[in-house]
Amino acid sequence: MATARHPGIKGRGSTGYLPGRFAVTTPETVDDGWHEADTEGDIVSAPQTELREEAARSVITRNQSPDIPFEQSLNPYRGCEHGCSYCFARPSHAYLDLSPGLDFETKIYAKTNAPEVLRRELSKRGYQPSPISLGINTDAYQPAERRLQLTRRILEVLAEAKHPVSLITKNALIERDLDLLAPMARENLVHVYLSITTLDNGLSSRLEPRASAPHSRLKAVKRLSEAGVPVGVMFAPVIPWVNDHELEAVLEAAHDAGATAAGYVLLRLPHEVAPLFRDWLQTHVPDRAAHVMSTIQQLRGGKDYDSRFGTRLRGEGVYADLLSRRFALALKRYGFEGRRHPPFDCTRFIPPRESSPQGELF
Repeated sequence: MATARHPGIKGRGSTGYLPGRFAVTTPETVDDGWHEADTEGDIVSAPQTELREEAARSVITRNQSPDIPFEQSLNPYRGCEHGCSYCFARPSHAYLDLSPGLDFETKIYAKTNAPEVLRRELSKRGYQPSPISLGINTDAYQPAERRLQLTRRILEVLAEAKHPVSLITKNALIERDLDLLAPMARENLVHVYLSITTLDNGLSSRLEPRASAPHSRLKAVKRLSEAGVPVGVMFAPVIPWVNDHELEAVLEAAHDAGATAAGYVLLRLPHEVAPLFRDWLQTHVPDRAAHVMSTIQQLRGGKDYDSRFGTRLRGEGVYADLLSRRFALALKRYGFEGRRHPPFDCTRFIPPRESSPQGELF
């Protein structure tokens, strides 16, 4: 793996700058003796987050993937400061000639005109409403959202238009927008999922260093549920021999907090994610690294990743079958079986009026 190696960078999921697959040049870090070192002699590296503005020409992305339960999505940000070591979206930074490693979690692009562009797209003649999934590629409630409030402004447009939306996040910041989500829920316009990968704070801090702690996410589930917002939990990703043993515990804790739906997704390692995750394993769980990757390859036909529809989210083989059975039994045991969020109501949609520089006459 051609990357500047670190023994682990506090607050970051990557250990270095893995070049993207389209990179023409490959930078290499060399210690020239002028860097500050810690007490053990390791070079101290604390890359800072850099926010960059992006003017979007369109914001609604449409997909026809047969194993994805939504047709439209919207991502206010490129890159994600949560720094999840396993994030399947990391390779997208390669298209920007940036590293899917540290650049992905330190160079964040904010689509600052997204609310205005969304309003324009929803106002187009002939637009047919279909639920929009918000924050699928990168988390819509990552730390930058606290200041920029792009996700909140997008929700305001959707609430005004009475347009259905689903959200998935691993940040308790979503509680901030309960004043918007609760009224939308009463009109069957919103579903929320909290992604909870582990209940172990130590493991969480290494897997997803700048996401909310597990107990904070469970509190968010409780607050959303008490406010009448349909809320579920995603145990994702399932990582063999790292967090897979927690499946039942996570579902039980989420149910106790008020979650009424649950799902899981097996670890995905497309493109640059595979070497990045291998590096994470060697850094944080070297005793299990080979066993983890061996099991993953058993699930993926002998490869690090299999992108085929139908198997990419669940895998195949003995381990995949056992995991599926465990999940089904846990749904039954903890009261999820047969429960679903109320269906979205697309009949309420009102095309928003486009903003005009001339203002309103009436």
